[in-house]
Amino acid sequence: MEVQRKSNISYEEFMEEHHNPGIPLVFTDASKVWKANGLFTPDWFRENYPDRESDVTDKLTGKPYTIKEVMDLVEQSSLEKPAPYPLTFNINTKLPELLDLLSPLNLNYAKPNWLEDKLFQRGHWGGITELFVGGPGGRFPYVHKDYYHLSAWINQLYGEKEFTVFPRGQEEFLYVNGKNQWRSEVNMFEPDYDKHPKFKNATPIRFTVGAGETLYIPFGMWHSAYSLNPTISVAFDQLNSKNFPMFLSDVWNFKKEESGTVKALAASGYAIASSIICKLKG
Repeated sequence: MEVQRKSNISYEEFMEEHHNPGIPLVFTDASKVWKANGLFTPDWFRENYPDRESDVTDKLTGKPYTIKEVMDLVEQSSLEKPAPYPLTFNINTKLPELLDLLSPLNLNYAKPNWLEDKLFQRGHWGGITELFVGGPGGRFPYVHKDYYHLSAWINQLYGEKEFTVFPRGQEEFLYVNGKNQWRSEVNMFEPDYDKHPKFKNATPIRFTVGAGETLYIPFGMWHSAYSLNPTISVAFDQLNSKNFPMFLSDVWNFKKEESGTVKALAASGYAIASSIICKLKG
């Protein structure tokens, strides 16, 4: 499998050739509808929001990094001494002013997306729009898939990242963590083949996503990322009738493990009712 790159495609083509069959895609021009496209740079954030706090804390001080500190860190990052990765900001709560620059959030492709509806936002099941910042050497050392079987949309607005995805059905080779079914035990950048010999049979697909490009990762697909230079991206998730059955199963399992059967029933019932309302809304 090769991850295709396409520009100026229709919504219908995306749905037929990528969304419905669950095939990843790099849009080369989808984010051109955002005012943020070409605007977001480290200097722009330093100038406009220097003191906004990250979701990540400094291990030495215990205090959240500020945007100025984050941008300084990633520009000083190196392969030998990488900055913490990822450095994230919940845009909805920490940088709500950016939302107008990210409209329409769905890029006219990520629709329908029930996570944009207040019914699902009340459930805290994703729906967060996040700013990801990284520097050279910043990487997820482990392969993962997104919680609740949500599809991921990663919009690279500054710098370049190398992504790796694995075709579905390769769990046996990825040594899925027994305690966390969303995470592989393998460090894909420095694999220990004595400990994980079957990883040799995995078929990673690597490709680069640059500024102005958008990566669509269908739900349930294992992936990881690596910053090649200072990078700024915006990510959000998608839920609709395509992945709702798996989402609902996750809601049940997570809630049952966390709070028991009664609350799992209540959460699942709420999710089902919300999905029906979203379908009726079109």
